[in-house]
Amino acid sequence: MSLLAPSRRLLRRAPLARALHAAPPLAQAQEEDDDALPVLETQQMNMFTAINDAMRVAMETDPSAVLFGEDVAFGGVFRCSVDLREKFGSDRVFNSPLCEQAIAGFAIGYASTGRTAIAEIQFADYIFPAFDQIVNEAAKFRYRSGNEFNCGKLTFRAPYGAVGHGGHYHSQSPEAYFAHTPGLKVVVPRNPAAAKGLLLASIRDPNPVIFLEPKALYRASVGEVPVGEYVQNLSEAEVVRRGTDVTVVGWGAQMRVLEEACGYAEDVGISCELIDLQTIFPWDADTIEHSVRKTGRLVVSHEAPKSGGFAAEISSSMQERCFLSLEAPIQRVCGYDTPFPLAYESHYLPDALRNFEAIKKVVNY
Repeated sequence: MSLLAPSRRLLRRAPLARALHAAPPLAQAQEEDDDALPVLETQQMNMFTAINDAMRVAMETDPSAVLFGEDVAFGGVFRCSVDLREKFGSDRVFNSPLCEQAIAGFAIGYASTGRTAIAEIQFADYIFPAFDQIVNEAAKFRYRSGNEFNCGKLTFRAPYGAVGHGGHYHSQSPEAYFAHTPGLKVVVPRNPAAAKGLLLASIRDPNPVIFLEPKALYRASVGEVPVGEYVQNLSEAEVVRRGTDVTVVGWGAQMRVLEEACGYAEDVGISCELIDLQTIFPWDADTIEHSVRKTGRLVVSHEAPKSGGFAAEISSSMQERCFLSLEAPIQRVCGYDTPFPLAYESHYLPDALRNFEAIKKVVNY
């Protein structure tokens, strides 16, 4: 029995990333397709504003939806819930105790009644006290009841990743822990349009979702975002840059790093195909496989430690799926196998130069 309920395919994916946030090479490749896409009204937003807008739309269209967490009522520490309490009232937007177990437990109980729970964990590093609730309760609710009960309308939002000397309580990337849990979905956006489209899809998905928000991009990432309804399909990777020599895969804030690395590679004549995974689990292996069969090379990068990170799952799967197409060993460019450092954050992070070296290594193998 599958632990995940089938998601309704979202027909209105707007101009997807193709019109909103694709790199020029991809836009040119899809020019004919874009002509047939509807033109939506857009507004410039940064990432935290886009997240706020997604929650506003969700709560306007679903009277059962509630938003809660530590300091959520006054707008949240990153201001993602600003003005929502004023709009929807204290019964639907409210603070929780400073207890992640309580946040998760209440969210699961509320969602198990068929209503929609949007729970904020203030930092992804704080989610571990709620691990048992999420992994053993939320993820397995449907399975252990033989699909009679579920807590599918449940989304845990959590800011993750490095933001500048945050140390090991404000910098970790825990996506691999939850990707190892059948029954959960794990989603990470890379820019404002994706943040809105993927969050709204997550809130409406019939399965519990861990939605990790790259806090380094809350204000740094600015772009055009569709006004009103806008959703993107979960479990679909996005090719943001077309190339022929090497496939480069990442997600979230790491995509900016990889775009820079691919730019360095282009300067020396290496053509990179850059893919944003977007949904970490269940992930889109088919898109990655199609690209690797074309390029024959693969580099995967993330901030989390290398050992046991999700790059290892991607590497293993691609080895199984397209071994005879590989021209070089797959490279993982990740954080080191240490606790996240405070003073040495810049040395720990897999920056553009480390990724550029990995790209050159697979091309010159």
